[in-house]
Amino acid sequence: MAATDKRKQSLYFPEDMLKEIQDEANRLDRSLSWIIQQAWRLARTEITRFPSVNDVIAEGTKRLEEP
Repeated sequence: MAATDKRKQSLYFPEDMLKEIQDEANRLDRSLSWIIQQAWRLARTEITRFPSVNDVIAEGTKRLEEP
């Protein structure tokens, strides 16, 4: 089994969102980290469908070049 890479990272959430995450972590008797990791796993495929900044810029450039 591969070793787990445990790097610390600071994330900033709006106060009301953080409160909701903390409440859910308490309800499930889990850590905030676990809640965020599960949320990422569930949302990853949907998030990859969002256009990137480069896609938006390229689309805007194409429109400017069109006669």
